[in-house]
Amino acid sequence: MHVINGTFATAHGSKYLQQLCKHFGHKNEVVFTESEGTCAFDVGKAFLTADESGLSVRFELDGPEHVERAHRVIDKHLERFAFREDFEGMTWRQ
Repeated sequence: MHVINGTFATAHGSKYLQQLCKHFGHKNEVVFTESEGTCAFDVGKAFLTADESGLSVRFELDGPEHVERAHRVIDKHLERFAFREDFEGMTWRQ
């Protein structure tokens, strides 16, 4: 297992968590509340949390070869959802 973590400082973390989970729920197994969510992808599982300081994503990937894809899937969708905040990408760390 390979773990990566991403953060996005925003006052709208809960809103984006719910948007991401609803969107991913069309093709993936998803469970979420206003402050937590879990999304099962074919490359691993994403655990999302939101509070008043922002949105965090913990990805447990099947291997390091999936890191770029995991970054891309979250960042690409947040670019659309958080366009009013000039979102350019989560801060990712391994």
